[in-house]
Amino acid sequence: MKKQNTEAAALIGRLKETALKTGFSEAGVIDTAGLRFYPEIRAICEKNTCRSYNTCWACPPATGTLEECRQRCEQYDFMLLLNCRYDMKNSFDIQTMLESMTRFKKLMEQFDQNIREFLDSYQILSNEGCGRCKSCTWPDAPCRFPDRLYHSIEGYGFQISKLAKAAGIRYHNSQNTITYFGALLFCAP
Repeated sequence: MKKQNTEAAALIGRLKETALKTGFSEAGVIDTAGLRFYPEIRAICEKNTCRSYNTCWACPPATGTLEECRQRCEQYDFMLLLNCRYDMKNSFDIQTMLESMTRFKKLMEQFDQNIREFLDSYQILSNEGCGRCKSCTWPDAPCRFPDRLYHSIEGYGFQISKLAKAAGIRYHNSQNTITYFGALLFCAP
């Protein structure tokens, strides 16, 4: 990990504290120099398993190539990986999965609002597609809310289980739970 000066350590501490106060379960830091971008993860996007590929500004191909995603990430020093665990009735509780995904996206929005007070330049990645608008303008017109557009963390080709391990946070939680992930890319002072 990059050597953290006192100011950087203080910022990281404040970001982690803000994340936990916002409602995330865990937050861990990764040096962006160690990030890996997996073409096979992007290939899953291209199969349109989640039905968001080529439908919104938050997902590929609108997010650019993996190389463009890598270059975007390399503009920052650190990634704060965030997760939130949600309880389900059972492992087939699709309704709770979908409701939890929406709750997680709202949590990311709240976190964004909370950090704007003290952080200027950053990028947020969230889970899956956007869903903010009933109908996305992609590809015919610019995004209606570019300042609140959070690209898909999976669309960047990240293997979330490996990010979680690098950040020192849990990927799997207990039975009958689902855990969603997001990230904040930021620079050290």
